[in-house]
Amino acid sequence: MLVVDDDPTVAEVVTGYLQRAGYQVDRAADGHQALAGAAAVRPDLVVLDLMLPGLDGLEVCRRLRATEHGADLPVVMLTAKGDEADRILGLELGADDYVTKPFSPRELVLRIQSVLRRAKAVAGAPGLLAAGDLTLDPQARRASRSGRELALTLREFDLLAFLLRHPGTAFGREELMQRVWGWDFGDLSTVTVHVRRLREKIEDDPAAPRLISTVWGVGYRFDPVGSPAS
Repeated sequence: MLVVDDDPTVAEVVTGYLQRAGYQVDRAADGHQALAGAAAVRPDLVVLDLMLPGLDGLEVCRRLRATEHGADLPVVMLTAKGDEADRILGLELGADDYVTKPFSPRELVLRIQSVLRRAKAVAGAPGLLAAGDLTLDPQARRASRSGRELALTLREFDLLAFLLRHPGTAFGREELMQRVWGWDFGDLSTVTVHVRRLREKIEDDPAAPRLISTVWGVGYRFDPVGSPAS
């Protein structure tokens, strides 16, 4: 696991909690070190501070997602900013979760465990999933459309797997957060952003989605035959 924070006190506390939880932890103090560390030894997850010297956390996340080894690397972002726009931007760039400073180190560990647990659960599910030209292999954590592999983040993959398993069923954002993210509480914009990102990768026209339909007053529904959105 890689912890990226330029505040040595925060980095030390987070590292200590993660080590006591049984994780091996490497540290980086700026964006360039983070990219080098992630490239040298692919971590299971990156805890990434938003405000970093040199390259900020958003740019680090952007560059990680642009690499082959970082496309599906779980990223939990730390931010001292409470503004919703900053949180949404982090999610838009591919962060799987975020925790706002000041935070409880124990809460951070629980959120990290949730991200990793969900990834393991999806990977352990048997059998290929398919709908139309979409194919998803949970164990290999690979998804493709018309034979072309999709570059999905961990949460995008989990969301698509869930939708493929429940075609034609409408789910509210609260239920998706609980069943895909494993959270009983949280910012529902997290779900909205991930649905939007997933549409951009699997829809012919994300502005007029035919696979992931919006069910007004409820949430979202996966339509494998690509019927018009509600």
